[in-house]
Amino acid sequence: MRFPRSTFFSILILSCCAGASARPAAYKGAIVVDAASGRVLFEDNADAVSPPASMTKLMTFAVLDDRIRAGALSLQTPVTIVPGDTRTIASIIGLKPREIFPIEELVYAMMIHSANDAALAVARATAGSVPAFVDLMNAKARALGMNRTVFRSPNGTPPPSRRIANGDLTTPRDFVILCRYLILHTDVLKYTSIKNRVFGAGLRFPPTPMANHDRLLGRVAGVDGLKTGFTDSAGFCMAATAKRGGRRIIAVIMDSPGQTLRDVEATELLERGFAADVAAFQAPAVSEPTRPVEPPPAAAESNTDIKFVVPR
Repeated sequence: MRFPRSTFFSILILSCCAGASARPAAYKGAIVVDAASGRVLFEDNADAVSPPASMTKLMTFAVLDDRIRAGALSLQTPVTIVPGDTRTIASIIGLKPREIFPIEELVYAMMIHSANDAALAVARATAGSVPAFVDLMNAKARALGMNRTVFRSPNGTPPPSRRIANGDLTTPRDFVILCRYLILHTDVLKYTSIKNRVFGAGLRFPPTPMANHDRLLGRVAGVDGLKTGFTDSAGFCMAATAKRGGRRIIAVIMDSPGQTLRDVEATELLERGFAADVAAFQAPAVSEPTRPVEPPPAAAESNTDIKFVVPR
């Protein structure tokens, strides 16, 4: 099995993998698919429902991309920050009321820095209000066939009640459908592949340095996305993708008890995917992602039947 060449990261991997009998449960659920065919190469409790945390921002990107392609706005559309955009918890990029940024600058903050305030600003600018944007998120989920998913925020922050059932919920199997859709139909990798960038250059002083939360970038061969996430209720989550020799693998891991353990498991899942012979797999592929021209209005989510799986 091939691991990153970074000495530091290799030490972390060795320390985590030592003593398998004493190793804690690595995650609640995981799945690995071949990006081109959608073939499932590995799954473990892939239908377990849990919060996606900041991975939610991938759906925010998907909805924004739809609206841009529909001509409703552009990447250069200026967004004036309002107080409501700043009323969220870390991580944030520190938006201030009356600052003005093009939507694409906010997208960089959302995807690299995982800025919750930037996600709120994007949602409001895209749909007029955050609730209206969340309706579009759920409509998009239904259109993609993510039938065990419900979104209640554009950034994955916990609900005010702190009850898991009141927040964003998905499964590894559902979420990998979204990841595959984004890779095949959008330029999401333009943003997720960047390790470091400044936010607000020429627009605020001083500009704010950003470092990608994805520690696999530059350490695991071919990795160029997609998104990490963490909250107390979600644990450590990751949607990871890598391309080698013309082949792309996508792995989703949810509710890992530790950041390093999550990163190690995501690395192992990618390696398992690249080692697999896709033609030999008889397991069905995940749903084929298609691009609807305009998402239909979201159906009410109050009666959504969510079955919870006890974390391992």
